[in-house]
Amino acid sequence: MLPWINALTALLNHWFGASLVTLLTALGIHLRHPSHPIHNSLTMQLVVMVLLIGFFIHSRIVLSVTKPGTVQHTAELIHEFVTNQAQQVIGHGYERYMPFVTTVLLFILICNCFGLLPGFETPTSDPVVPLGIALLTFVYYHWHGVREQGPIGYVKHFMGPIWWLAPLMLPIEIISHFARIMSLTIRLYANMLASDLLTLAFFSLIPIVVPVAFLALHFGVSLIQAYIFMLLTMIYLSIAVTHEAESLT
Repeated sequence: MLPWINALTALLNHWFGASLVTLLTALGIHLRHPSHPIHNSLTMQLVVMVLLIGFFIHSRIVLSVTKPGTVQHTAELIHEFVTNQAQQVIGHGYERYMPFVTTVLLFILICNCFGLLPGFETPTSDPVVPLGIALLTFVYYHWHGVREQGPIGYVKHFMGPIWWLAPLMLPIEIISHFARIMSLTIRLYANMLASDLLTLAFFSLIPIVVPVAFLALHFGVSLIQAYIFMLLTMIYLSIAVTHEAESLT
């Protein structure tokens, strides 16, 4: 890990560590290392957050109809790609979910690609990072399901098509939804950890030329895993917000 990342982590622990420990202790969460509750993976996530905010702000500032620049072209390309996917998967009303799914795609992609830089670790190879994104996704699509259909209408999704199957379908559906958290977490974490270990192993054995192919492989895995996470998020959203009458047509 680069020294400036370690230094930034130490600075964050100095500024916010005590307050964070106090808050978590009040919530009944006891840390293994209370002297430094903030780890490098969280620091790198904050760096990614700052980069994304900077990119979005800069894209808005340089927005031009007559003379679009490189940043605007990049932003439009990303927007067009996500829009096409959302139209196909979510369908009508997809626009309200675009900010979240776009942010999920870019956040995971940048975190994944950090492993390509010398001295950096891949944040998503730490299981806590994919778990956090998976939990946020879980809360997000359930919230919109309740918001779109109302509490009673949304609960009916868990009951099955026939009322007398409800006692059987309800626990199955609840378990399957919680299993999505595990699925999203393990898929992203395992793939990025394996890619990191493979790249590190070949850099240790053959430090010249050959590892470049594995860096390209890491980049490919980064793209695919970010896309799959975004796609699954869209699928879960489409299922959550679809009304029963629409699903039968």
